[in-house]
Amino acid sequence: MATRGRKPKPTALKLLEGNPGKRPLNELEPKPKKQAPSCPSWLEPEAKKEWKRMAKTLESIGILTEIDKASFAGYCQAYARWKEAEEFLTKHGTIFKTPSGYIQQVPQVSIAQTYLKVMKDFSSEFGLTPAARTRIQINTKEVESDDPMEKMLRRAGK
Repeated sequence: MATRGRKPKPTALKLLEGNPGKRPLNELEPKPKKQAPSCPSWLEPEAKKEWKRMAKTLESIGILTEIDKASFAGYCQAYARWKEAEEFLTKHGTIFKTPSGYIQQVPQVSIAQTYLKVMKDFSSEFGLTPAARTRIQINTKEVESDDPMEKMLRRAGK
């Protein structure tokens, strides 16, 4: 059965955004432990790299919890498959000539588009899109990055 209107936003994202709608927060929403789940062994190698790259950051801002394993794995796997299709396109191009002489699009074009959409859908769930990030406010004193460029920019902004 389809629901009406926008899908609800997780309370953790609402809190990070400062609850701009000022609507009452769901006090009965489940509050799983704010801990990144372990990376599934079955993920493709590139998906595991993406898991390692993003999991700690999402955990530190309270977005990724112990029960988000399947959703986050879906994001990481979609990322890996999208990247694989894009690398193919970079190397081989987007079109080819059939034996009968017709010009045709390679299947990786639609594969890349499909996985990009899947990735975008998961990204918005975890607040990873640029639009989602503009609505999130975090206490930067609590979230420290190991990225030297980020540290330098943070010092320059003070």
